[in-house]
Amino acid sequence: MFNKVLIANRGEIAVRVVRACCDMGIRTVAVYEPDDMGALHVRLADEAHPLPRQGDYRNPDAMLTIARQAGVDAIHPGYGIISEHPGFVRACEEIGITVIGPGSATLEQVRNKIDTLEKVRAAGIPTTRPSSRAFSPSESEAMFAEAEAIGFPLVVKAHAGGHGRGTHLVYNREMLLNVVQRSSGAAQAFYGDAHVYLEAAMPASRYIEVPVLGDTHGTIVHLGERDGSIQRNTRKVIGESPAPGLSQEQREAIWASALKVAHLFNIHGVATIEFVVDQAGQHYFTEIKPRIQVEHLATEMVTRIDTVREQLRIAAGEALGYTQEQVRLSGVAIFCRINAEDPWHGYMPSPGHINSFRIPGGPNVRVDTYAYAGTDVPVHYDSLLAKLAVWGATRSECLNRVHRALQEFQIEGVRTNLGLLRLIVNDPEFVAGTYTTDSSQHHLTEAPVTDDNLGDLAAIAALAFLALNREASPVTPSAFTSGWYHDSRRLGS
Repeated sequence: MFNKVLIANRGEIAVRVVRACCDMGIRTVAVYEPDDMGALHVRLADEAHPLPRQGDYRNPDAMLTIARQAGVDAIHPGYGIISEHPGFVRACEEIGITVIGPGSATLEQVRNKIDTLEKVRAAGIPTTRPSSRAFSPSESEAMFAEAEAIGFPLVVKAHAGGHGRGTHLVYNREMLLNVVQRSSGAAQAFYGDAHVYLEAAMPASRYIEVPVLGDTHGTIVHLGERDGSIQRNTRKVIGESPAPGLSQEQREAIWASALKVAHLFNIHGVATIEFVVDQAGQHYFTEIKPRIQVEHLATEMVTRIDTVREQLRIAAGEALGYTQEQVRLSGVAIFCRINAEDPWHGYMPSPGHINSFRIPGGPNVRVDTYAYAGTDVPVHYDSLLAKLAVWGATRSECLNRVHRALQEFQIEGVRTNLGLLRLIVNDPEFVAGTYTTDSSQHHLTEAPVTDDNLGDLAAIAALAFLALNREASPVTPSAFTSGWYHDSRRLGS
């Protein structure tokens, strides 16, 4: 097993990896930019090193320099851009540092999404329908011809990288060039490759992802499936495992396809094989995410498998030690992504100081976060603030628990999407489990106001009125009248 691991990331995933390493007796090294000097992952790690410049969380060279200085034998990149950077992984391999995740050869293969789709299709697995090649924004004539051949609506995607950056839905020819330019700019900024490709859209479909674990001894297992259909800007805001609305036959067919894809690309560590399921129930492979994902909490709750621990074990050369038959899927888990943003004003990011941070508790409730009362939400990073996951023996129990947990979750000082999440989990489509990728576009109606709500609102209004109209009058602090205070005044006399 490793002696010292560098966590090449920040935020809640860095905290998550530090804790997993600590549980396994592995020393940890954190990195931080100036805005993150007091961050939780920095406080929890055994040692911490400053990054030279703002933005170096995405800088492979800066990470490699610190890895050498700190004398680590492994690097865990979380799910940042570096986690899918084959050049970075290759450079680490050459100097004997293990990167926790698939090797550089696998990353090179899956980075080219069109080639990946063609390889999977050749293996007999249905795939989504992409353009014949990738395009730069200047190739508008060829791109328009390809778009007409595919047909609208279609999706524009970044040719490299797998974080959803640069992914946009296009409904007609008039939108295409403008969207491609925006997608290309985002792809260049995040992946260093401005090329994009086109893909036939599947309206009202389901987005199903299958996490897999593969060791270096030839064993690969799946960990069930999650439904990630409810998204905002291609980021999944709610995930659910198992996916509702699938028959057992559909489920098993998707699992079989996922394992076949994982073997096809010789997956080591944790990866996610992603599919789109159309309205007829047919599944189509769409891409591989060769890393742990934000939503891994839901999978861990239904399998009771610590996927970060498994990543570390596999990277150290250990065998999984269990077969597919020994993986037990139990109950239902729902995941919610809490962002520091304002859904009611164009999803504007909401950096700032957190004055109060109360997380929900109770059995089968989990919160992964870097935040606490008194911390600052920096302006430079992703708005992801916390992740909530709950488990229930049945979906009904799980729904009740997620309603309660979202009501308990209170954050003051920055705006969040907690109100939106509460609306989504109360939406009839979500409650029925019939939601699709189109559900995110629907108008969400407010939950009906009850008599209890009216009573609470009246009390709040009364307190606000008193606070606004209270006359200023001197008050002696209660601490000054205590026996402790009087005794302290006599000390030394």
